[in-house]
Amino acid sequence: MYRTHTCGALRLTDQGQEVTLSGWIQAIRKFGAITFMDLRDRYGITQLVLGENLKETLERESPGREFVIRVRGRVVERSNKNPQISTGEIEIAVEEFIVLNPSRTPPFTIEDQTDGGDDLRMKYRYLDLRRSILRKNLELRYQVNRVTREYLHQQGFLDIETPFLIKSTPEGARDFVVPSRMNPGEFYALPQSPQTFKQLLMVSGLDRYYQIVKCFRDEDLRADRQPEFTQIDCEMAFVEQKDILEMFEGLIRTIFREVRGLDFEGSFPRMSWEEAMWRYGNDKPDIRFQMRLVNLKAPQGAYPSFEPELQHSPLHQKETGFRVMDEAETVIALVVPGGSETSRSELDLLTDWVKRPQIGMKGLAHLRFPAAGPPKSSFDKFFTATGLEELARFSQASPGDLVLILAGPEDLTRKAMAELRIRLGQNASLRDPDQFRPLWVVDFPLFEFNAESGGWSARHHPFTAPGEADLPRLMAPANRSPVRGTPYAHPYYQIRANAYDLVVNGTELGGGSIRIHRREVQERMFEALGLGPEESSRKFGFLLGAFDYGAPPHGGIAFGFDRLCALLGGSESIRDYIPFPKNNSGRDMMLDAPSPIGETQLKELNLRLNT
Repeated sequence: MYRTHTCGALRLTDQGQEVTLSGWIQAIRKFGAITFMDLRDRYGITQLVLGENLKETLERESPGREFVIRVRGRVVERSNKNPQISTGEIEIAVEEFIVLNPSRTPPFTIEDQTDGGDDLRMKYRYLDLRRSILRKNLELRYQVNRVTREYLHQQGFLDIETPFLIKSTPEGARDFVVPSRMNPGEFYALPQSPQTFKQLLMVSGLDRYYQIVKCFRDEDLRADRQPEFTQIDCEMAFVEQKDILEMFEGLIRTIFREVRGLDFEGSFPRMSWEEAMWRYGNDKPDIRFQMRLVNLKAPQGAYPSFEPELQHSPLHQKETGFRVMDEAETVIALVVPGGSETSRSELDLLTDWVKRPQIGMKGLAHLRFPAAGPPKSSFDKFFTATGLEELARFSQASPGDLVLILAGPEDLTRKAMAELRIRLGQNASLRDPDQFRPLWVVDFPLFEFNAESGGWSARHHPFTAPGEADLPRLMAPANRSPVRGTPYAHPYYQIRANAYDLVVNGTELGGGSIRIHRREVQERMFEALGLGPEESSRKFGFLLGAFDYGAPPHGGIAFGFDRLCALLGGSESIRDYIPFPKNNSGRDMMLDAPSPIGETQLKELNLRLNT
């Protein structure tokens, strides 16, 4: 028998019991003739006491860290109790000690505070996973998985598998492709999502589908991206947007309650995409703290709901003589409460930060609004004292505050100010890591303009339905004209999608939409995206054909499973919640993949490398 108990099971109530334990040696401490060991398994750590009776065995076996051993002994009360571990009141007086398998010296210490770098730990991921911190992460992942499945089962969803070897279709990112040996010169693609399959399941009449499924996207990596990742993928038939939001708000509530013991009060708030961009600079705002953006200047037509507010800006249709602001497409202010005494060196650091290539701004203007005395700014010569005070007050600053101002192209400036807001909120400890603020962002634009190609692309994906009120704009032949001048004046820019994202603490946890379910609308959508009838038929003929046979109204959502686990666990990196992740270059350091294949395989696949 290898064990009667695990290393996390025994308590003081088991005192005097003879037990057998097996596991890995976490640490060894020698005190004269007595040796103490910490024995570890998945369930915890138990202290062992080996007396003089085992001296010869220890000398012969020379056990070290990470040796796999089996011991038999009696549970006794510890004299120096350890409240930090669940077994801290007892220890095992060992009577028999057997080495099951020795270990080489590990390349890094297998403890929560390890000395191993990322790539080293990923190369020896099987050792890294012995650390309790990662074990707890995987236990959390399993718990989220279990709760999700139980909730969706109770709501009548079916778990249905979809293929991994599919056809390459444009969905926003590059596909991973797989050559076909039996069909020379042809390729499968790995799915970026099961999008078209879940729509076909709705056409099939299966009504409620879900899958916790692997997806694959060949895109640049970051902390919350991996080339292969997991989604909670869901679809429902005969639903409107409110049905989807209510159903999956219930899922998120259940997960947070079961996994973190948290209950959200009231319904999740909803915010339009337009307001999110206007007030926060991005479509996944962190609403744990305020510090809203104030728009001093914005392109006409870009945010029609807020143009009346812009009319009162001191910069609206006025020349100041300050070319940076006068020639900028967008000017945005952000108030730092109580920041008027910020030092010049601190402002220089912020200026250097916004000039980094990742942010891309040319500079940062500032305006001090002191508690006493006139306002002072980095652009004093272009404004009177009265003009500076008007600018400060329009920016919603109070005496004692600091106003930071960015000016430049619309997309770049808004994104940069959103990043600056997050940085300032983090530095000022305004974001409580134990607080969770969910938010539905709705009414996204259906299209976004691609300046390089001069055409439109789908903001979500090409199967997203427009809002019912905007459907005529999509279908109207007169609106099919090319963009001339600013894209904000084009009718397509005004079309809102029947789409929604769930955002928690500035992280997009999930997104979805009501889908197009009529062939003529889907064909019109493809046309708007620059796909002609022949190309649409070649790439999506199977879906268009299905719509000819009575497709029901349907919609769905997909949650980033890895992101959800990381958020619940308090981490910014999803890699800590994936058993065998890739590094930032998309490499599996343990398997050394991707790797070359042999000439024989290349010939079988009818491939030739250009080297």
